[in-house]
Amino acid sequence: MPDPDPNSPSPLLVTTDWLAERLDNPDFVLIDAGEAVAYRRAHIPGAVGLPHPYLKGRANRALVMPPGEFEPLAQKWGLSNDQEVIVYDDNASLHAARTWWVLRYHGHRNVRVVDGGFNAWLDEGRPLTSRAPRPEPGNFTSNVDTSTVCMMDELKELAANGSGPQIWDTRSDGEWDGSEDRGNKRTGRVPGAKHLEWRHLMQGPPARRFKPLDDIRSQLEDAGIDTTAPAITYCQAGIRGAFAPFIFALLGNEQARNYDGSMGEWANQEDTPLVLE
Repeated sequence: MPDPDPNSPSPLLVTTDWLAERLDNPDFVLIDAGEAVAYRRAHIPGAVGLPHPYLKGRANRALVMPPGEFEPLAQKWGLSNDQEVIVYDDNASLHAARTWWVLRYHGHRNVRVVDGGFNAWLDEGRPLTSRAPRPEPGNFTSNVDTSTVCMMDELKELAANGSGPQIWDTRSDGEWDGSEDRGNKRTGRVPGAKHLEWRHLMQGPPARRFKPLDDIRSQLEDAGIDTTAPAITYCQAGIRGAFAPFIFALLGNEQARNYDGSMGEWANQEDTPLVLE
Protein backbone atom coordinates (compact mmCIF):
# COMPACT_ATOMS: atom_id res chain seq x y z
CA MET A 1 0.00 0.00 0.00
CA PRO A 2 1.34 3.46 -0.86
CA ASP A 3 0.61 5.01 2.55
CA PRO A 4 1.08 2.33 5.21
CA ASP A 5 -0.34 2.57 8.70
CA PRO A 6 2.49 1.66 11.10
CA ASN A 7 0.00 1.10 13.92
CA SER A 8 -2.13 -1.41 12.04
CA PRO A 9 -1.80 -5.15 12.70
CA SER A 10 -2.10 -5.88 8.96
CA PRO A 11 -1.45 -4.11 5.64
CA LEU A 12 -5.14 -4.68 4.87
CA LEU A 13 -6.30 -2.63 7.86
CA VAL A 14 -6.03 1.02 8.84
CA THR A 15 -6.69 2.55 12.24
CA THR A 16 -9.18 5.31 12.96
CA ASP A 17 -6.21 7.55 13.82
CA TRP A 18 -4.74 6.99 10.34
CA LEU A 19 -8.07 7.83 8.70
CA ALA A 20 -8.72 10.90 10.84
CA GLU A 21 -5.33 12.36 9.91
CA ARG A 22 -6.17 12.12 6.18
CA LEU A 23 -9.81 13.19 5.98
CA ASP A 24 -9.05 16.79 5.03
CA ASN A 25 -7.07 15.82 1.93
CA PRO A 26 -7.81 12.20 1.02
CA ASP A 27 -6.17 10.49 -1.93
CA PHE A 28 -8.54 7.51 -1.69
CA VAL A 29 -12.23 6.73 -2.10
CA LEU A 30 -13.87 6.30 1.31
CA ILE A 31 -16.87 3.94 1.36
CA ASP A 32 -19.44 3.51 4.11
CA ALA A 33 -20.60 -0.09 3.63
CA GLY A 34 -23.48 0.09 6.09
CA GLU A 35 -27.20 0.12 5.39
CA ALA A 36 -28.42 3.06 3.32
CA VAL A 37 -30.78 4.32 6.05
CA ALA A 38 -27.92 4.44 8.58
CA TYR A 39 -25.67 6.19 6.06
CA ARG A 40 -28.27 8.92 5.51
CA ARG A 41 -28.50 9.44 9.26
CA ALA A 42 -24.76 9.78 9.93
CA HIS A 43 -21.44 8.76 8.41
CA ILE A 44 -17.77 9.71 8.36
CA PRO A 45 -17.26 12.97 6.41
CA GLY A 46 -16.38 12.35 2.78
CA ALA A 47 -17.68 8.78 2.68
CA VAL A 48 -19.89 7.61 -0.17
CA GLY A 49 -22.69 5.17 0.57
CA LEU A 50 -23.92 1.93 -0.98
CA PRO A 51 -27.39 1.20 -2.33
CA HIS A 52 -27.19 -2.05 -0.33
CA PRO A 53 -24.23 -3.60 1.51
CA TYR A 54 -24.61 -6.98 -0.21
CA LEU A 55 -23.90 -5.60 -3.72
CA LYS A 56 -25.90 -8.39 -5.38
CA GLY A 57 -27.03 -8.38 -8.99
CA ARG A 58 -30.53 -7.43 -10.11
CA ALA A 59 -31.12 -10.42 -12.40
CA ASN A 60 -29.80 -13.01 -9.92
CA ARG A 61 -30.09 -11.87 -6.32
CA ALA A 62 -28.00 -14.84 -5.18
CA LEU A 63 -24.84 -13.62 -6.91
CA VAL A 64 -22.58 -10.57 -6.90
CA MET A 65 -23.24 -7.63 -9.21
CA PRO A 66 -21.99 -8.27 -12.75
CA PRO A 67 -19.66 -5.73 -14.40
CA GLY A 68 -22.49 -3.96 -16.22
CA GLU A 69 -24.07 -3.03 -12.88
CA PHE A 70 -20.96 -2.60 -10.77
CA GLU A 71 -18.95 -0.35 -13.09
CA PRO A 72 -21.41 2.60 -13.12
CA LEU A 73 -21.81 2.33 -9.35
CA ALA A 74 -18.04 2.40 -8.76
CA GLN A 75 -17.69 5.29 -11.20
CA LYS A 76 -20.36 7.18 -9.26
CA TRP A 77 -18.19 6.80 -6.16
CA GLY A 78 -15.45 8.60 -8.08
CA LEU A 79 -13.40 5.43 -8.38
CA SER A 80 -10.76 4.80 -11.03
CA ASN A 81 -8.70 1.64 -11.36
CA ASP A 82 -5.54 3.17 -9.91
CA GLN A 83 -7.19 4.62 -6.78
CA GLU A 84 -7.12 3.19 -3.30
CA VAL A 85 -10.35 2.36 -1.49
CA ILE A 86 -10.83 2.63 2.27
CA VAL A 87 -14.00 0.97 3.50
CA TYR A 88 -15.77 0.74 6.87
CA ASP A 89 -19.15 -0.24 8.30
CA ASP A 90 -21.16 -0.27 11.52
CA ASN A 91 -21.47 -4.08 11.68
CA ALA A 92 -18.14 -5.41 13.00
CA SER A 93 -16.55 -5.08 9.53
CA LEU A 94 -18.84 -7.75 8.07
CA HIS A 95 -20.15 -5.54 5.28
CA ALA A 96 -16.79 -3.82 4.84
CA ALA A 97 -15.22 -7.22 4.19
CA ARG A 98 -18.01 -7.96 1.71
CA THR A 99 -17.19 -4.74 -0.16
CA TRP A 100 -13.49 -5.64 -0.05
CA TRP A 101 -14.34 -9.00 -1.62
CA VAL A 102 -16.64 -7.52 -4.28
CA LEU A 103 -13.94 -5.06 -5.33
CA ARG A 104 -11.40 -7.89 -5.55
CA TYR A 105 -13.88 -9.94 -7.59
CA HIS A 106 -13.99 -7.02 -10.04
CA GLY A 107 -10.19 -6.87 -10.15
CA HIS A 108 -9.56 -3.98 -7.74
CA ARG A 109 -7.08 -5.09 -5.10
CA ASN A 110 -6.03 -1.74 -3.59
CA VAL A 111 -8.54 -1.89 -0.74
CA ARG A 112 -8.20 -1.55 3.03
CA VAL A 113 -10.70 -1.81 5.89
CA VAL A 114 -10.94 0.54 8.87
CA ASP A 115 -10.37 -1.60 11.96
CA GLY A 116 -13.32 -0.96 14.27
CA GLY A 117 -15.14 1.01 11.60
CA PHE A 118 -18.00 3.31 12.49
CA ASN A 119 -18.34 1.76 15.96
CA ALA A 120 -14.81 2.79 16.94
CA TRP A 121 -15.12 6.18 15.21
CA LEU A 122 -18.30 6.96 17.12
CA ASP A 123 -16.92 5.72 20.44
CA GLU A 124 -13.89 7.99 20.00
CA GLY A 125 -16.09 11.06 19.47
CA ARG A 126 -14.82 11.81 15.99
CA PRO A 127 -16.69 14.03 13.47
CA LEU A 128 -19.84 12.82 11.69
CA THR A 129 -22.09 14.22 8.99
CA SER A 130 -25.33 13.41 7.20
CA ARG A 131 -24.18 15.22 4.06
CA ALA A 132 -23.39 13.01 1.08
CA PRO A 133 -20.39 14.02 -1.06
CA ARG A 134 -20.67 14.47 -4.82
CA PRO A 135 -17.36 13.27 -6.25
CA GLU A 136 -16.35 13.69 -9.85
CA PRO A 137 -17.21 10.46 -11.71
CA GLY A 138 -14.37 7.99 -12.04
CA ASN A 139 -13.54 5.72 -14.96
CA PHE A 140 -13.38 2.34 -13.21
CA THR A 141 -13.57 -0.72 -15.45
CA SER A 142 -14.15 -4.24 -14.14
CA ASN A 143 -11.73 -7.09 -14.74
CA VAL A 144 -13.45 -10.05 -13.09
CA ASP A 145 -11.11 -12.29 -11.10
CA THR A 146 -12.72 -15.72 -11.08
CA SER A 147 -10.12 -16.99 -8.60
CA THR A 148 -12.04 -15.17 -5.84
CA VAL A 149 -15.30 -17.08 -6.25
CA CYS A 150 -16.65 -20.64 -6.21
CA MET A 151 -19.81 -21.53 -8.13
CA MET A 152 -22.43 -24.09 -7.15
CA ASP A 153 -21.60 -26.67 -9.83
CA GLU A 154 -17.95 -26.73 -8.82
CA LEU A 155 -18.78 -27.20 -5.16
CA LYS A 156 -21.24 -29.99 -6.06
CA GLU A 157 -18.47 -31.78 -7.92
CA LEU A 158 -16.04 -31.35 -5.04
CA ALA A 159 -18.61 -32.60 -2.54
CA ALA A 160 -19.37 -35.63 -4.72
CA ASN A 161 -15.70 -36.52 -5.02
CA GLY A 162 -15.00 -35.98 -1.34
CA SER A 163 -11.78 -34.13 -2.11
CA GLY A 164 -10.51 -30.66 -2.83
CA PRO A 165 -10.02 -27.50 -0.78
CA GLN A 166 -11.11 -27.30 2.83
CA ILE A 167 -14.56 -25.77 3.37
CA TRP A 168 -15.30 -23.20 6.08
CA ASP A 169 -18.92 -22.72 7.18
CA THR A 170 -19.09 -19.28 8.81
CA ARG A 171 -22.73 -19.47 9.93
CA SER A 172 -24.25 -19.50 13.40
CA ASP A 173 -24.49 -22.62 15.55
CA GLY A 174 -28.23 -22.86 14.82
CA GLU A 175 -27.70 -22.78 11.07
CA TRP A 176 -24.91 -25.32 11.38
CA ASP A 177 -26.92 -27.84 13.42
CA GLY A 178 -30.13 -27.33 11.41
CA SER A 179 -32.24 -25.80 14.18
CA GLU A 180 -32.40 -22.51 12.24
CA ASP A 181 -33.46 -22.93 8.61
CA ARG A 182 -33.35 -19.25 7.49
CA GLY A 183 -36.36 -19.99 5.28
CA ASN A 184 -34.51 -22.58 3.21
CA LYS A 185 -36.27 -25.71 1.93
CA ARG A 186 -33.63 -27.93 3.53
CA THR A 187 -31.18 -27.68 6.40
CA GLY A 188 -27.69 -28.97 6.99
CA ARG A 189 -24.18 -28.21 5.82
CA VAL A 190 -21.90 -29.04 2.93
CA PRO A 191 -20.26 -32.44 3.51
CA GLY A 192 -16.78 -32.10 4.99
CA ALA A 193 -17.19 -28.47 6.06
CA LYS A 194 -15.55 -27.12 9.23
CA HIS A 195 -17.48 -24.68 11.38
CA LEU A 196 -16.49 -21.44 13.08
CA GLU A 197 -18.96 -18.56 13.28
CA TRP A 198 -17.42 -15.39 11.88
CA ARG A 199 -18.33 -13.15 14.83
CA HIS A 200 -16.06 -15.12 17.20
CA LEU A 201 -13.07 -13.51 15.46
CA MET A 202 -14.10 -10.00 16.48
CA GLN A 203 -13.69 -8.13 19.74
CA GLY A 204 -16.80 -7.02 21.57
CA PRO A 205 -18.35 -3.56 21.74
CA PRO A 206 -17.91 -0.70 21.69
CA ALA A 207 -15.17 -0.72 19.05
CA ARG A 208 -15.72 -4.15 17.38
CA ARG A 209 -12.15 -4.43 16.16
CA PHE A 210 -10.53 -7.60 14.89
CA LYS A 211 -9.00 -9.84 17.52
CA PRO A 212 -5.18 -10.07 17.50
CA LEU A 213 -4.08 -12.04 14.47
CA ASP A 214 -2.42 -14.74 16.59
CA ASP A 215 -5.73 -15.27 18.40
CA ILE A 216 -7.59 -15.49 15.09
CA ARG A 217 -5.09 -18.02 13.77
CA SER A 218 -5.43 -20.13 16.92
CA GLN A 219 -9.23 -20.12 16.80
CA LEU A 220 -9.24 -21.22 13.19
CA GLU A 221 -6.74 -23.99 13.83
CA ASP A 222 -8.72 -25.16 16.86
CA ALA A 223 -11.75 -25.46 14.55
CA GLY A 224 -9.73 -27.66 12.19
CA ILE A 225 -9.19 -24.96 9.58
CA ASP A 226 -5.72 -24.75 8.03
CA THR A 227 -4.87 -21.04 7.79
CA THR A 228 -2.23 -21.65 5.11
CA ALA A 229 -4.23 -23.86 2.72
CA PRO A 230 -6.77 -23.17 -0.05
CA ALA A 231 -10.37 -22.90 1.12
CA ILE A 232 -13.95 -22.44 -0.01
CA THR A 233 -16.13 -20.40 2.32
CA TYR A 234 -19.88 -20.01 2.60
CA CYS A 235 -22.80 -18.86 4.76
CA GLN A 236 -26.43 -18.07 3.86
CA ALA A 237 -25.94 -15.34 1.25
CA GLY A 238 -22.19 -15.01 0.68
CA ILE A 239 -21.75 -12.09 3.08
CA ARG A 240 -20.27 -13.90 6.05
CA GLY A 241 -18.71 -16.13 3.42
CA ALA A 242 -16.92 -13.08 1.98
CA PHE A 243 -15.72 -12.14 5.46
CA ALA A 244 -13.77 -15.41 5.60
CA PRO A 245 -11.44 -14.71 2.63
CA PHE A 246 -10.68 -11.37 4.25
CA ILE A 247 -9.69 -13.20 7.44
CA PHE A 248 -7.45 -15.54 5.47
CA ALA A 249 -5.89 -12.55 3.70
CA LEU A 250 -5.19 -10.90 7.06
CA LEU A 251 -3.19 -14.04 7.87
CA GLY A 252 -1.31 -13.88 4.56
CA ASN A 253 -3.35 -16.51 2.72
CA GLU A 254 -5.04 -15.36 -0.52
CA GLN A 255 -6.19 -18.82 -1.59
CA ALA A 256 -9.75 -18.61 -0.22
CA ARG A 257 -12.79 -18.42 -2.49
CA ASN A 258 -16.27 -17.33 -1.49
CA TYR A 259 -19.25 -19.45 -2.59
CA ASP A 260 -21.42 -16.41 -3.21
CA GLY A 261 -24.70 -18.26 -3.69
CA SER A 262 -24.17 -20.05 -0.36
CA MET A 263 -27.07 -21.76 1.44
CA GLY A 264 -29.66 -19.42 -0.06
CA GLU A 265 -28.88 -21.20 -3.33
CA TRP A 266 -27.50 -24.58 -2.17
CA ALA A 267 -30.20 -25.52 0.35
CA ASN A 268 -33.00 -24.72 -2.08
CA GLN A 269 -31.86 -27.16 -4.78
CA GLU A 270 -32.93 -30.79 -4.90
CA ASP A 271 -29.59 -32.33 -5.88
CA THR A 272 -27.07 -30.62 -3.61
CA PRO A 273 -25.76 -32.76 -0.73
CA LEU A 274 -26.46 -31.68 2.84
CA VAL A 275 -25.52 -33.50 6.01
CA LEU A 276 -26.64 -33.24 9.62
CA GLU A 277 -24.55 -35.40 11.93
